[in-house]
Amino acid sequence: MATLTAWRFPTPYGADDALLTLEKLQGQALIQVQDAAVVSWEPGRSKPKTREMHSTKKAGALGGGFWGLLFGLIFFVPILGLAIGAATGALFGSLADVGIKDSFINSVREKVTPGTSALFLLSSDAVFDRVKAEFEGSEAQLISTNLSREQEDKLRAAFEEDG
Repeated sequence: MATLTAWRFPTPYGADDALLTLEKLQGQALIQVQDAAVVSWEPGRSKPKTREMHSTKKAGALGGGFWGLLFGLIFFVPILGLAIGAATGALFGSLADVGIKDSFINSVREKVTPGTSALFLLSSDAVFDRVKAEFEGSEAQLISTNLSREQEDKLRAAFEEDG
């Protein structure tokens, strides 16, 4: 079963460092990183920068469609106002069908603000105590949504990219 998590860091580049650490841990077979994306929000900027993991063609990767929708709902849709309120409601509903609740989206929106960063990670098979030890002192804050196998399959089907 995969876990979709969001980790908030108190600096704009903490998530980049965390991703490098996770890639190292994956090389040691301590976690399986299926997909990841980073949000970096520098102070004074009106919106964050987003980027996907280096290799989105990996087996299990969700792809840009998923990350674009998720980040759009979290960071950009509130800026657009009520004109697209009904469409936003439908998008929230479709994400809830795959285990991503609006409370998760709202929590990330509240916590990832200018001057911070976040790592969004789809992972499995983590050796939790070893992974946790690597992040001691990083001041990371975990926001987590656990996906069942059925929810993971729905998520992949909904955002599968041709390629």
